[in-house]
Amino acid sequence: MFQGASSLSLDAKGRLSVPTRHRDILSATAGGALTITKHPDGCLMIFPRPEWEKFRERIAALPMSAQWWKRIFLGNAMDVEIDSTGRVLVSPELRQAAGITKETLLLGMGSYFELWDKAGYDSQETRALQGDMPDVFKDFSF
Repeated sequence: MFQGASSLSLDAKGRLSVPTRHRDILSATAGGALTITKHPDGCLMIFPRPEWEKFRERIAALPMSAQWWKRIFLGNAMDVEIDSTGRVLVSPELRQAAGITKETLLLGMGSYFELWDKAGYDSQETRALQGDMPDVFKDFSF
């Protein structure tokens, strides 16, 4: 299970340094193989390859009425490898799609990560906190 937030900067070539606390787990469970694709909320999803394969099967099984969502998730997926210095290349197409320039936020979301443009995440989080809490949390005990 991946959790926690890491503020990271992309280098000039669009590479992201995977935090050490996640790198060892990703090497052990996925051999450093990851898949990056678009998320409908405007960020990128980064999956360890075994988790991506499960997600991909679920998406591929959707009916034709979800064809555009299949294109968004599957058609934009890019396989990457963690290099010897712990970095992954985020393609220019995916960076552009998520509005990612340099400063990012990597969020552990359980079985995958979300990669956000830092300013975009901050803006969306502020908007979410100013709105009403979803009903599912109204009876939730903290």
